[in-house]
Amino acid sequence: ETDGEMATSGTYVSEVPLKGSAEKHYKRWKSENHHFPDAIGHHIQGVTLHEGDWDSHGSIKIWNYTCDGKPEVFKERREIDDENNAVTVRGLEGHVMETLKLYDTTIQFIQKSPDDIVCKITMVWEKRTDDSPEPINYMKLVTSMVADMDNHVLKA
Repeated sequence: ETDGEMATSGTYVSEVPLKGSAEKHYKRWKSENHHFPDAIGHHIQGVTLHEGDWDSHGSIKIWNYTCDGKPEVFKERREIDDENNAVTVRGLEGHVMETLKLYDTTIQFIQKSPDDIVCKITMVWEKRTDDSPEPINYMKLVTSMVADMDNHVLKA
């Protein structure tokens, strides 16, 4: 293996059908992350605000979560796009960033009809080394979080 060889990168895209209003779902992901441990505690055990406000663009949060049965930590910087009901989470530090040098996940809520929305999840990643695993388990985790949050947002 030669130096300077590009590590593998890729993009995952998934769509999760949801009920209710795109606005409500977006609000939950944009500014109500502190509800996540109550709502989907099997995935998320804690969310701490490190910098900025809960709903501010550029805020930094630290997540304690479980992936494949293992407790992990993730530090992210948040980008907010109110116009498109989209939140982008940019990985800074933590377990994910040990194997990836780029990890950006965009979660966008699109109203299809008055009762039906779709959540489009786009994960852009680049491995640190060719041997690093692809982050398919993280894509599964985010997809599962979005799906499991559906019922909670409907009740809210």
